[in-house]
Amino acid sequence: MANVRIVTDSNSGITQAEAEKLGISVLSMPFLIDGEQHFEDIDLTQPQFYEHLKGEASVSTSQPSPEAVKELWEELLKTYDEIVHIPMSSGLSESCHTAMSIANEFGGRVAVVDNQRISITQKQSVEDAMTLAKQGKSAAEIAEILTRTKFDSSIYISLDTLKYLKKGGRLTPAAALIGTILKIKPVLQIQGEKLDAFKKVHSLKQAKAVMIDAIRHDFSTRFADLVKQGEMMLAVAHTANYEEADIFAKELKAAFPGIPLKYVDPLSLSVSCHIGPGALAVACARIIK
Repeated sequence: MANVRIVTDSNSGITQAEAEKLGISVLSMPFLIDGEQHFEDIDLTQPQFYEHLKGEASVSTSQPSPEAVKELWEELLKTYDEIVHIPMSSGLSESCHTAMSIANEFGGRVAVVDNQRISITQKQSVEDAMTLAKQGKSAAEIAEILTRTKFDSSIYISLDTLKYLKKGGRLTPAAALIGTILKIKPVLQIQGEKLDAFKKVHSLKQAKAVMIDAIRHDFSTRFADLVKQGEMMLAVAHTANYEEADIFAKELKAAFPGIPLKYVDPLSLSVSCHIGPGALAVACARIIK
C-alpha cells in the first residue's frame, strides 16, 4: 500500500469516529449560527443543527480556514509521504479552490481532487481513493482517476418545503408562495457542479417514483456499461427524515435488485442548510475497483 493519507471534509457524511476506524482524516465544516461559529460533528450535532434551522436562527455555511487545512496537512506529512484531499464540489463551495491554492505550497505532496461530489457520492470517492491507495497508486494517480470518473454519479433530491430555498435567496418569495399554495414538492438533481431543478410533483409518492425513474434512466443510458460490469452502487440520503429514508431504501432494493445499496445516510449539512428538513434523496455512483 502506498504511504498516502486520504483527507476529506464532513460533507462526505463520514463522522470523526468513522474516520478514525477507516484510517482517514475528516475536516469538520464550520457553520455560523446567529454569528457564532460551530463545527459539524465537533460541537454541532445533526439534531442541534436542525433545531437551529427550524427556529428563527440565522444559519449559514462556511468553509474550513486555510490555517486549519494547512495545519492538518503539515501534521499528516510528518507520517505520510503524500495526501489525497477530497473536498466537497467546487460548484457548491470555495473550499476546493482554497485547498488547491494551499496545495501549491507543498511541493506536489498534496493532490486535491475536484470531482464535483457531495454527501454520499463524496463518501464513495473516499472509499475509491482508499482502494486505489491499497493498490499502490500515488496521490497524483488517485486524483487523476477520481477526476476522470467524476461524472459517474447522480443525486436526485425531493424537498418537503420551499421555505429554505426562499430563506437562502434561491427562490423568490412570490414563487415560494405559489409553490406552497399549489403544494409543489420540487425534485432537484446534482450531476456535476450544481444543484438544479429536475421536476415538480405534488406528493412524496410521486417524488419517489420520479427519482426511481430517473435512476432507471441513468442505468439504461449513461451508466449502462458500468451496470453490466457490476460497478455501480445506490445510496439514500435524507435531512432528518430517518423513517422515510428506510422505507425508500427498501423500495430501491426492490426496484434494482442487482445493484448494491451501500448507505442510508443523513445528507450533508451544507446542502441541508439550503433545502431544510424532510428531504429525501437517492444517489448512484461508480465503484472503482
